[in-house]
Amino acid sequence: MSTTPSNPQQSSRRRGIIITIAVLVVLGLLLAFVGPIIYRDYIVGEAPAAPTVTARTTEPGNGTGSGTKQAQLTDASGSWTVGTGSYAGYRVDEVLNGTDVTVVGRTNNVTGTLTVTDHTLDSGSITVDTASIATDEERRDDYFRENTLKTADFPTAVFTLTEPVDVTELLTNGEISAMPVAGELTIAGETQPVTAELQAAVDGNSIQVAGNIPITFADFGVQAPNLGFVSVEPSGSVEFLLQLTQ
Repeated sequence: MSTTPSNPQQSSRRRGIIITIAVLVVLGLLLAFVGPIIYRDYIVGEAPAAPTVTARTTEPGNGTGSGTKQAQLTDASGSWTVGTGSYAGYRVDEVLNGTDVTVVGRTNNVTGTLTVTDHTLDSGSITVDTASIATDEERRDDYFRENTLKTADFPTAVFTLTEPVDVTELLTNGEISAMPVAGELTIAGETQPVTAELQAAVDGNSIQVAGNIPITFADFGVQAPNLGFVSVEPSGSVEFLLQLTQ
């Protein structure tokens, strides 16, 4: 019984095809594993640090300089307005093929007024232009604006103070003060009670306030984005830095 000798060229082509397929499979697996890490470390990069106050300090007796005691206000009564240098936004965690990526979006379009009587913060409201919040990726921003924050119908987010806050320590001790502040937060047309964790300090004739508000998207009727290969965790935070001037 005779057999037909194999064609060396066909055998070579077959081996070449098998090798090519094997290389493509290995490259696909490598990309699936390494791609998210490259995206996290080199495309997105390290997320900006959370907002903190950096109040100016003064030396006792001369009112200026870089001493150890921070500036104080003898009278803070009246209206305080959100001024230049303020910003607000969100911080969320994405999961891309099992790799965690922290995403921060921010905008400088923040307005608001707070009212102080003696040493009590009586009222206040802060408004953020959510349509202008931006991250490092325009396509992500478009998705958040259209599908998550629904900025076409609800172009702003608003925090409103609901309980008075004693600010005696902030105004008189010359140090950074930490305080929880109760309020209501409105996002995408839904309003929920929240607690903002703040730190504040007097900075010359102004006051710096930094803080965050933990949120769960579902509480505001918002569905955390999930595109299969990348998803957003169901919880995140609103964060802000306010420069308040009288």
